[in-house]
Amino acid sequence: MSYTLHRGDALTVLKTLPDESIHAVITDPPYNSGGRTSSDRTSRTARAKYVTTGSAHDLQNFPGENRDQRSYRSWLTALLTEAYRAATEHTVAMVFSDWRQEPTTSDALQMAGWTWSGTIPWIKPASRPRKGGFKQSAEFITWGVKGGLDKTRNLYLPGHFTASQPRKDRVHITQKPVEIMRKLVQICPEDGTVLDPFTGSGTTGVAALREGRHFVGVELSSHYADIAERRLRAELTQDDFILAGPEA
Repeated sequence: MSYTLHRGDALTVLKTLPDESIHAVITDPPYNSGGRTSSDRTSRTARAKYVTTGSAHDLQNFPGENRDQRSYRSWLTALLTEAYRAATEHTVAMVFSDWRQEPTTSDALQMAGWTWSGTIPWIKPASRPRKGGFKQSAEFITWGVKGGLDKTRNLYLPGHFTASQPRKDRVHITQKPVEIMRKLVQICPEDGTVLDPFTGSGTTGVAALREGRHFVGVELSSHYADIAERRLRAELTQDDFILAGPEA
């Protein structure tokens, strides 16, 4: 398997990708969420929004968390439009969001040309409670298809996932569990290419390589691009993998 990691702005890089060169889009963009008011959402850093006060880890912030909801939808639509152009027929796009941004994420997906096909809950057992109300224990994966699903594939995937965020050797504020990502990348045909325009610490790419897919990633932060590069390079030197619960 092979990978390509671009360092730079996602929209700029996506415009350079060849037509029909991608077989799955799986990404976790900055949510631009996490507050009751526009000021709360646009003025605070990612760490202030998503890390509990007094947390033991000191992970670095990431850019792109300063859009209001209208500009977020326009920006995400432009990105998903370029991804649609670069995708082959039957390509599935999967975009993570929280409960606040799930409606506008589905809007952006459809405005970009994808056929919205569902929303997959990711249940997090170790999640933040809410005093006087319901626990906020889920994020969501909004997914759509270019054209229709490839019915010739003998593939059946779950409609929800349960896993806590990685704790051991965690390197990113919003890092996703590799065991979930390994399931998601199976939507890409074997030997196909998975695109992640917001690579972060590289978990989507790690999962893609482990599942026998190629990977194309984009990361704006040089700090996280360095981490992703190390993790992706390490995957190319390993022969087998054993998962024992959530991994970094």
